[in-house]
Amino acid sequence: MVQPWTQPNIIGHTQNLLRSFRHWFDRELWVGSNEPQVMAQELFDAPIAVLSHGTQADPIFNYGNQIALQLWEMTWAEFTQMPSRLSAEPDLREGRSQLLAKAAQQGYLTDYEGVRISKTGQRFSIEQAIIWRVFDGEGNVCGQAATFEIWKPLA
Repeated sequence: MVQPWTQPNIIGHTQNLLRSFRHWFDRELWVGSNEPQVMAQELFDAPIAVLSHGTQADPIFNYGNQIALQLWEMTWAEFTQMPSRLSAEPDLREGRSQLLAKAAQQGYLTDYEGVRISKTGQRFSIEQAIIWRVFDGEGNVCGQAATFEIWKPLA
């Protein structure tokens, strides 16, 4: 199996995530190697959740590091084919959508809290999440990303 971080498009996307985070927060999302492929693996293996979706009308996840994949109990292939709205329970999707719209308008949002649901129905809370708009190397918006370090399983 080809690891996601070895794919040129994911190496480039990792650079977009890092550059955009630095733009909005004037600090690093993850401190590691200066070599893009090594950094792509380091971010994938980082002990924080990092995920992103594209700019489609119904955005599809285009990145999830190992922690995100574990939390949502999915493979890379499953995660990167899922509309991001499905990461939340149906009755929580409208609130999630409103917060993402606010983050898109402002460029970022901090201290986000919410409940998410995995493929098998396991619910978990996320706390102190950061959401930011992602730009490509030419400055074009290419999606939104989120990171968080605190999550708790829920009954």
